[in-house]
Amino acid sequence: MPTLSEENYLKAIFHLGYGHSDGVSTNAIAYKMDTKASSATDMVKKLAEKQLVNYKKYQGAKLTEQGRQAAVAVIRKHRLWETFLVEKLNFSWDEVHQVAEQLEHVESEKLIDELDAYLDFPKFDPHGHPIPDKNGHIHKTEKLKLSQAPIPNTYICVGVNDSSAEFLQYLDKIGIALGTPIKVLSKEVFDESLTISIGGGQVHISKLVASNLYVNFNH
Repeated sequence: MPTLSEENYLKAIFHLGYGHSDGVSTNAIAYKMDTKASSATDMVKKLAEKQLVNYKKYQGAKLTEQGRQAAVAVIRKHRLWETFLVEKLNFSWDEVHQVAEQLEHVESEKLIDELDAYLDFPKFDPHGHPIPDKNGHIHKTEKLKLSQAPIPNTYICVGVNDSSAEFLQYLDKIGIALGTPIKVLSKEVFDESLTISIGGGQVHISKLVASNLYVNFNH
């Protein structure tokens, strides 16, 4: 079994490499883990010795199948705990990430399977991220960043890229949550900021905010 620290690294490599065929650089891993590049390299080498990653200098790290399974298992636990905290314990979506970071390392597979069943096998967590199933399959959905969405159109918020408390609190403040209809009215040529309509009122949001919101068409 990977250690707690090793699980965190596997999860980071999974997120950094998701959707890409290239290896993940140790510099990128170090930045993600908020540590020195040398420390990240040492850990990657340790994971390679355990056959959890394939690593070549200057080519980066890629998860092996065993490493992927371990990473996805941690992600599944994290997202199930976030869902449980929001749906059953009345946590808000900006409060759950740090708590789930602690709970995701629980080793009992039976506990996680029972938690999944208790929640009626949810497909998405409170931030719109897909929850891997018991077999490691991740449900994919059609979505795009609001910053890249054609205008003028109306969309539905289906997720966030930034799960930090600060960003989620900002979204609460302006009235955006999962399922919120967002009508894009205009885009500024200068800085690509957007004027949007939410619940009948108009809000101006930056390109940074728009690039951290996932939407799909409001059918």
